[in-house]
Amino acid sequence: MLSRLSTLDRLLPAWIVAAMLLGIGLGRAFPGLGAALDRVQVAGVSVPIAIGLLWMMYPVLAKVRYESIGAHARDTRLLGTSLVFNWVLGPIVMFALAWIFLPDLPEYRNGLILIGLARCIAMVLIWNQLACGSGELAAVLVALNSVFQIVTYSVLGWFFLGVAPEWFGGETAVVDISMLEIAKSVGIFLGIPLLAGYLTRRILVARRGGQWYDERFIPRIGPTALIGLLYTIVLMFAMQGDRILELPMDVLRIALPLLVYFLVMFGLAFTISAKLGFDYPATASLSFTAAGNNFELAIAVAVATFGIGSGEALAAVVGPLIEVPALVALVYVSLWAGRRFFNFAPQG
Repeated sequence: MLSRLSTLDRLLPAWIVAAMLLGIGLGRAFPGLGAALDRVQVAGVSVPIAIGLLWMMYPVLAKVRYESIGAHARDTRLLGTSLVFNWVLGPIVMFALAWIFLPDLPEYRNGLILIGLARCIAMVLIWNQLACGSGELAAVLVALNSVFQIVTYSVLGWFFLGVAPEWFGGETAVVDISMLEIAKSVGIFLGIPLLAGYLTRRILVARRGGQWYDERFIPRIGPTALIGLLYTIVLMFAMQGDRILELPMDVLRIALPLLVYFLVMFGLAFTISAKLGFDYPATASLSFTAAGNNFELAIAVAVATFGIGSGEALAAVVGPLIEVPALVALVYVSLWAGRRFFNFAPQG
């Protein structure tokens, strides 16, 4: 079944490793590159990285059949299940793992909790597409997460960092970030590519027809989403590779709870969704939405609140570097489970 994926998709783990190594090499060859890339920012994220984030989402959102979204938006069971995974289980699981694995390192623990509170609105669309999940449902869930992120992130940050640690005798932290700042991040990293994707489909289908759009246009721009992902990884490692290499044991301690988190959240979501009777495309969309996180928001909050050199910022940076290979591996797990338990085979 995996052989039916494109060469770029099938070899994505190798491309990601190559992108990481290239980024580290660039960072070492040009020591001032990270500072130069980070000099101009949008919503707390380096502009060159922001360009990569926007581009990797645009082709995926251009592929969504927006005319089919209404049916998914009316399915209260799907939406309710997603909300429980993302806004109840997700933050609690990350909080618990942060305290289990990092009881003596409050800065890294805070950084992990910030990641757990930032539900995915970006890369989940790529993982969902690779796993042959429902693009329409993923678009609905991403929109739902965006709204809840704006409304609840500040409140959840206050609770999990400023209140709950006292129950375990730990230090508390103050997270001062407004709903306006979160809304700005969501508006840029989701709103811009969403609008571009919607207008692209609306205009080109009207002018050239749906068959031309799906069979000629999408196959041309679709692979560029992964190119945007690889470009983003190269820049992230060029900017942060040295810090990661200098603190290998710290990175390992941060990575372990993250790996457990991704496995636990994906496994729970996939198992529960299947038992609820959802089909494979819906199950895959729910599972990747539950497992993924909005690392650009977590990084922006960590840097703005605790500083670029803080342990919170380092943990937030390590987050996506672990999430990318972990979620790529789960794409293969999802495709295998789809065949094994749903008798599902990707089309094309």
